[in-house]
Amino acid sequence: MSDPRPPRGRVVPTRDLERRHGHPGRAVIGIDEVGLAPLAGPVVACAILMPDGEPIRGVRDSKMLSPAQRAALATEIRRVAVAIGIGAASAREVERYNPRAASHRAMARAVAQLTRRRGSAPDFALVDGSSARELHQLIGPHATVVRGDQTVYAIACASIVAKVLRDTLMAHLARRYPGYGWETNAGYPAPLHLSALKTLGVTPHHRATYAPVAARLGLFSVD
Repeated sequence: MSDPRPPRGRVVPTRDLERRHGHPGRAVIGIDEVGLAPLAGPVVACAILMPDGEPIRGVRDSKMLSPAQRAALATEIRRVAVAIGIGAASAREVERYNPRAASHRAMARAVAQLTRRRGSAPDFALVDGSSARELHQLIGPHATVVRGDQTVYAIACASIVAKVLRDTLMAHLARRYPGYGWETNAGYPAPLHLSALKTLGVTPHHRATYAPVAARLGLFSVD
């Protein structure tokens, strides 16, 4: 199922949908992923169950926050969360299954880890994105929310944790593969990254099905 499209503009995430789909004793989690657009690195997903009560001040869609704000909020979110699960899909899985399907695998792994850590499966999930039939088989009962990272508190928390974790991972990979600027661009097609593809070539962490990488490999040409 899918919840209505939220209004455009700068929106503060609320707990309205968590309350609508939950009740005392019913665990409603938020799920988000990061890393669909980059040319390199994994897709990382976070599933999170936040406690009842007042939201953490400052939680927003991770894209609306500075790196320092995200880092501070991720630490606080991890401190207070009831349970967190992290899942990832490698660059090879992105190539094999397509980016969206790979992100669903990462989400399923995140939910599985949360379930193991919590000792029981969540009752319902709120997932950032548009409706996808295969998600029900992977994660169970859920609702997708377009721009959910902007409007749903638990999803916004998941987006922050996933973003900080993936950025940290790409910074570690940048030390192994210097020159691509992954410590600042996180694998996205920034000018330095595109230039390095031409001069340094393709690494094992690049996604061969993405046009700039495929062009460098000679799989097809781009203008």
